[in-house]
Amino acid sequence: MSIAHEVPPATLRRVIAASAIGNFVEWFDFAVYGFLATLIASQFFASEDASVALLKTFAVFAVAFALRPLGGIVFGALGDRLGRKRILSLTILLMAGSTTLIGLLPTYASIGVLAPALLTLARCLQGFSAGGEYAGACAYLMEHAPRGRRAFYGSFVPVSTFSAFACAAVIAYGLEASLTPEAMNAWGWRIPFLVAAPLGLVGLYLRWRMEETPAFRQALAEGKAHSHSPLGDTLRHHGRTIRNLGAFISLTALSFYMFTTYFATYLQTVGHLSRAQALLVSTVALLFAATGCPLAGAFSDRVGRRRTIGFTCLWVMVAVFPAYWLASSGSLAGALLGVILLAIGALMSGVVTAALLSECFPTRSRYTASAITYNVAYTLFGGTAPLVATWLIEQSGSRLAPAFYLVVIALLALIGGLALPETAQVSLHEENPGTDPLQASQGL
Repeated sequence: MSIAHEVPPATLRRVIAASAIGNFVEWFDFAVYGFLATLIASQFFASEDASVALLKTFAVFAVAFALRPLGGIVFGALGDRLGRKRILSLTILLMAGSTTLIGLLPTYASIGVLAPALLTLARCLQGFSAGGEYAGACAYLMEHAPRGRRAFYGSFVPVSTFSAFACAAVIAYGLEASLTPEAMNAWGWRIPFLVAAPLGLVGLYLRWRMEETPAFRQALAEGKAHSHSPLGDTLRHHGRTIRNLGAFISLTALSFYMFTTYFATYLQTVGHLSRAQALLVSTVALLFAATGCPLAGAFSDRVGRRRTIGFTCLWVMVAVFPAYWLASSGSLAGALLGVILLAIGALMSGVVTAALLSECFPTRSRYTASAITYNVAYTLFGGTAPLVATWLIEQSGSRLAPAFYLVVIALLALIGGLALPETAQVSLHEENPGTDPLQASQGL
């Protein structure tokens, strides 16, 4: 039995909106936390050494990622069994709720050590729910998109990611510019987190009204959806693909968080820009990245995934040292140019990752396999990026230490990414005939 795969343009626009808004809520919280890291450190951690407090703040940032693989396993299995729509409705509800909770938490001055404990708990809940969000949103959008233009349409998920960071930066910048330091410390820092509540309700409404994807409905009609691939089978049959794709996504994760979260702190602590200046630079670069995503998607659809992977890894290795040197110069114009150099690598890797997550796995295990791959890579290399970068600078005394780290990961990503097959033209509506897409993709 076959279900028509062509999706009307109006439906595709609604699919893009429903997929993007949940992803927006997810990354908005992470962005706010990163941009206000120095403020959060003073609110939730008591330490005479500002660097120690900042390290603790980034440690909580990293701990939240530890729950993402578990969330990916749980929500991925449910998404492959019950459908994409239901699980994506649940993840946005949990994410918006945990983000709002952070904005309501009492500080260390009010309740002592219970404050950082509650902050960690809220971050873990957010990380757990986020584990099922990104891969699910990509699968939902990709299973609607026409073959040959999947990277272009899928690029709107990264667009929502960069837009979320830009929006968070604008709000943080506006608060910094309009409030006194006393007001910002007392209550101003809470406002960005509380914005998640209405956004989550809008996202829940949009997602609940959507239908299931054509690929999942076809699997359901063929009796395959409820006999989805168990976790053990997924790891056994697709382990090599998970390893190679995970190696590439390690660059996506690290370059993304170096660019979006850590760089604002780097501009302040090493480049000696004010918090307002750092947020302004980040906002401009994030808007540049959001604008560039559809162009990167069209490029990947035209030249293929493997060439996009090669270009992205080489760009990062070439651009990273000038980027960090410019950012540490103390010049506002230099900082902007440096962060844009990083932005190009981050947006290119993010766009091709969004496509590969769905193209590398069959329908019956797509949500589970892609969620595991994505979240493990982001836990190991994304959530730890600010912490590792701060630690490397302190240990080595070199302001360029994070750049060396990024080059090493780019080499790993190049090896893993080029071991993947070309998937730009594979069908997402058919089960791969082999046991591993690396072997089976030629049969599609």
